[in-house]
Amino acid sequence: MLDRTIAPPFKTINKVDIIEAKTENLENGIKIHSIHVSGQPVIRMEFIFKAGLSYEKEHERMLSYFTLKMLNEGTKNKTVTQINDFFDGYGSFLELSHGADNITVTVYSLSKHIKQLLPLVQEILFESIFPEHELENLKTITAQNLEVNSEKTSYLASQYFKENLFGKNYPYGKSIQKADILASNQQNITGFYSQNILNKPFDIILSGEIVESDLEYIKKIFSEYKIQKNINLVSAIQIQSSHQRDFIFEKEGSMQSSIRFGKLLFNRTHPDYIPFLVLNEVLGGYFGSRLMMNIREEKGFTYGIQSSTYSLRRDGYLTIGTDVKREYTQQTIDEIIKEIKILQTEIIPKEELEKVKNYMLGSFAGGLNSAFAIADHFKMIYFDGLDYNYFKRYIAGILNVSAAELQNLAIKYLQVDSMLEVVVGGK
Repeated sequence: MLDRTIAPPFKTINKVDIIEAKTENLENGIKIHSIHVSGQPVIRMEFIFKAGLSYEKEHERMLSYFTLKMLNEGTKNKTVTQINDFFDGYGSFLELSHGADNITVTVYSLSKHIKQLLPLVQEILFESIFPEHELENLKTITAQNLEVNSEKTSYLASQYFKENLFGKNYPYGKSIQKADILASNQQNITGFYSQNILNKPFDIILSGEIVESDLEYIKKIFSEYKIQKNINLVSAIQIQSSHQRDFIFEKEGSMQSSIRFGKLLFNRTHPDYIPFLVLNEVLGGYFGSRLMMNIREEKGFTYGIQSSTYSLRRDGYLTIGTDVKREYTQQTIDEIIKEIKILQTEIIPKEELEKVKNYMLGSFAGGLNSAFAIADHFKMIYFDGLDYNYFKRYIAGILNVSAAELQNLAIKYLQVDSMLEVVVGGK
């Protein structure tokens, strides 16, 4: 009989095999990446365009967002209702994802329905008409959501943090304003669509159970498009970080304060990125981290606190975020600073470091449990200009980094006086 009081034997992960994407370049510039994993008859089709916030001009606001969200609101041949009914009829659904660098149109479906769905996908991508009535409805909904979010200290704290970290005009620092929503119109959206999506190169990523005949069909129909070789240039706006290091935004009547604490760093192409991930995990990256043990478990100031690193196409940054009662605001900030200084002055104990390393490697291996997850890992390296050797470096970097190296990283990158502090609610 199994004795459940005895932990199973533990084995350190030092190698993970990943199914690699097969990439084919069509003559017109479209790239098709396929990740075939059999077992479940489902497929995810992603159509990814370089048309995120980074491709808006300095004076432009919301055009990237509204262009994406309006793609399925009507085409030359179908209304929004007909589009939705068509996808529902095949048990599939459409997802529109907006980001600073890319916009993505994703279709989830049974593999056997690809040929029936693709003609409508083509219509959505290349024959959208952006109906005025549907745009006004979307603007109203967006403005209402903004009004609701603007009452949340956590939303405002994240917004103010990025604005002051990058600058309000930098793509990663832009935030939604009601005036920008109201100013958006069909003509400007159609212009952005023409400049950044229509007849522009894009990537198709297929993941799941892919039938070879369906792949050939996809290659055939998309190779027929005439693609313009000149791609709209990314925004040339430079980062304009605030010289002020701490901001307090009072919110009358708020019972809590939302804290954001962090700085500009680097993305995953930087040589210190992987070892810094280990340092971040120790500080506040998982439930057993130092910030969680101190500020949640010991002090009881919050339900949760997290330290996160963000790797973006052009930049990267670190943020520590939490929500606390107003009266605990300064104490929480003091404890965050204390934990940072401990990492700079004391070596991480061997047992703690091994626990973090094993957690990170286990999470990485466990995160490759589906075709869609494998595709997400491929996108991570592909759009950053990396190759599959990155994952080997990732595992080796975690396994080999020493406590002394992490202390040096803490001294080098976690200088408290370089941190941006944003508090919404009050102290």
